[in-house]
Amino acid sequence: MGASTMFDIVSSTVIAGILFLMVIRLSAQANETALVYHTNLMVQQNMISLVGVIEHDFRRIGFCADPSKIDNPTEAIRLADSSSIRFWTDVDNNGALDSIYYYVGSTSEAAVAETQNPRDRILYRQTNTGSPLVMQIGVTQFRFRYFDSLGDSITLPVVDPRQVHTLEISMAVESPAPYQLEYTSVGDTLADFQVFWRQLRLAARNLRNR
Repeated sequence: MGASTMFDIVSSTVIAGILFLMVIRLSAQANETALVYHTNLMVQQNMISLVGVIEHDFRRIGFCADPSKIDNPTEAIRLADSSSIRFWTDVDNNGALDSIYYYVGSTSEAAVAETQNPRDRILYRQTNTGSPLVMQIGVTQFRFRYFDSLGDSITLPVVDPRQVHTLEISMAVESPAPYQLEYTSVGDTLADFQVFWRQLRLAARNLRNR
């Protein structure tokens, strides 16, 4: 076997190896892109469903099919803090007042303590004295701001919830286990594995009836 033939064989082997590595790399990138896409899609779909429930509940603050049950709309909100709120509404539209309580758990809860994301929490919704319902796992931000009838921000925690006229909600949700542990840095509002939503100056119709 001549030197030329040997050189051709070695060259072909090297080229084949390079092409093989390129195929593997392209395949890995395609798999990563697909995983990121599906992870983001799942988080976005969960956020859309959650926002629908939240907006429905909050726009009915102070509503009751029997107006005599809550004739003073200023008393509809019972607790207003930075990451929790409790208010009266009529969940079943049956004329009976219901208490709705939204709040987030801690990062040390068993359900999230073992997830790979160190900052995720659970968003809960409790109706009356029933067991809290898990609305979303992977919440990394759930914040409220409250404003009076003049549009001025109310200092937290709100001492007198009767002052609340409108409110702002900010919420961020991340996947409990994103690809390669790529999480949002503290203070960021947007990232590849985070969905952010904010409702500015949400006003329940009944809060305006003062």
